Amino acid sequence: MTAAPSGPAFSVHDIPFSTYGSWFDISPVIAEKTYAEDLHLVSHQNGMHAVLRLAPLDMASAARTETRIEATPGLLSWMAESGRVDLAYEAPDTVRLRGSGLDLGVFAAAHTLTPFSGTYFFHDPAANGHVFTSYETGRRYRVTVLSGTIARTTGAQALGGGERGVAVTARTDGGWEIAIEELDTARPPYSSSASFDDIVAAAQGAFADFVDAVAPWRSSATPSAELAAYVVWSATVAAKGLVTRPGVLMSKHWMDKVWSWDHCFNALALAPGCPELAQDQFHLPFDHQDESGALPDSVTHSEVLYNFVKPPIHGWTLGHLRRRLPEPLGPAELTELYGRLARWTDFWLTARRAPGAALPHYQHGNDSGWDNATTFDPERVVVTADLAAFLALQMHELAGMATELTRPDEASRWQTAAEEMQTALLDQLCTGDRFVARSAETGETWSSASLLDLMPIALGEHLPAEIAGALADHIKAHLTPYGLATELPTSPHYLADGYWRGPIWAPATVLVEDGLRRAGHVRLADDISARFRALCETHGFAENFDALTGTGLRDRAYTWTASSYLLLAQAYAHREGR
Repeated sequence: MTAAPSGPAFSVHDIPFSTYGSWFDISPVIAEKTYAEDLHLVSHQNGMHAVLRLAPLDMASAARTETRIEATPGLLSWMAESGRVDLAYEAPDTVRLRGSGLDLGVFAAAHTLTPFSGTYFFHDPAANGHVFTSYETGRRYRVTVLSGTIARTTGAQALGGGERGVAVTARTDGGWEIAIEELDTARPPYSSSASFDDIVAAAQGAFADFVDAVAPWRSSATPSAELAAYVVWSATVAAKGLVTRPGVLMSKHWMDKVWSWDHCFNALALAPGCPELAQDQFHLPFDHQDESGALPDSVTHSEVLYNFVKPPIHGWTLGHLRRRLPEPLGPAELTELYGRLARWTDFWLTARRAPGAALPHYQHGNDSGWDNATTFDPERVVVTADLAAFLALQMHELAGMATELTRPDEASRWQTAAEEMQTALLDQLCTGDRFVARSAETGETWSSASLLDLMPIALGEHLPAEIAGALADHIKAHLTPYGLATELPTSPHYLADGYWRGPIWAPATVLVEDGLRRAGHVRLADDISARFRALCETHGFAENFDALTGTGLRDRAYTWTASSYLLLAQAYAHREGR
């Protein structure tokens, strides 16, 4: 009954158990910061919804029994002295489970069925399966018994409140096996010739192939590379609904969307080994670009939000992406990217510049990606230095692309615009050793203790040396033993779990590290990289981290954190010649 583990072990309280392409996971996390006693099948179609509760049961009493959970990329197990239950993905929409010495209850997570919510449960005589239909996901979940027998059913065809589900037990041979499928309306009865051990081996092999593709450079010096790869691999969903391509969600916890700057870091990490998937990540938000050229704030299965945008780091990203891809882009691919990036840039130059203004503005901290950073405390409609710096980089990238596409007039226009943007940035927002923010309406300026004010370091080699040096000195003040605090720890506004008011974040780390390195401050960049890699190796791949203790905060399985680790670890491995 046992299967040899393959890949890193992890806690399902931190990282959901899932597989590449699946829209559901197995986890005790059933909502934001909400942990259930049992593991649940949690779907991310139409939002995050716990659909089925999976409860190991004592064979004699049929009561819930305590177990120890073990997880590796291909196998999830409930362990007890009396027996075990194993689960593996046979396909992105199907899991197989088997047990010995323990029974298993599969119950609807929702206890109440109304005409508009909850889960209906019945036996389907056509497929000889037990089916749960969920109002929340709009999908069906079919349980088929492959061996063993049904110990009991409860709540079949019932309306209103009450438990609904099925318990499976063994026959005299001591084992049982079932399949659970997520489906739309109907499909033929479940059938498979694969043994459970074959399914586990296939799942382990698929993950091993992915790791070998994205992290062939891994070694004992980069000990978290495999787990980082699992976080990305398991959070990848198939194209479905409004997700127009295979997409890496930020998490299969509650941050189950693709935000329009988070995707950039996943694209970069995937580029050398999974170039098609990497390009899909870059393009996915652009598939929903609106008539103004704006990207959506976020995309998920059934929802595209436009009420905010995200910062234009896409020129910076595209430059790095193209250098990381194993093959150059063809003319058609380059033309499409150029058009999309140009429209996104024009959005900022038109819709986000006040009449007569040289510099664009954000309408809220959310637009910057640094939602509640102290830069936005005085006002929210603000001209900031990071925005101008990112746009200057983006226009430099567009100028180079236009040259490749033999569009000299456009190349000249973009290059001039980039230089004008940087000149305005330095003239209007640089005070000599730091940058200020400015009200888009009154012109009043202020500075803060936020790392956001230092983000023009992303300009790297384009910055005058004295300004880059001054920024590097200020950045050092944000460096704790664990990495870059987003608010100076000495600031009166610093909050240990204050989102962008203190915690360490992966994207800020990568952008600052890259800018410092390109500006010639290599030792500081090396130090930042080393501290962040050690942070992830000790505390995992959380959404963000306490800057003074390193503790992971908020969502604990965040793909842009895992991808940022992979980026920095790969660069380190190459620098060290590993």
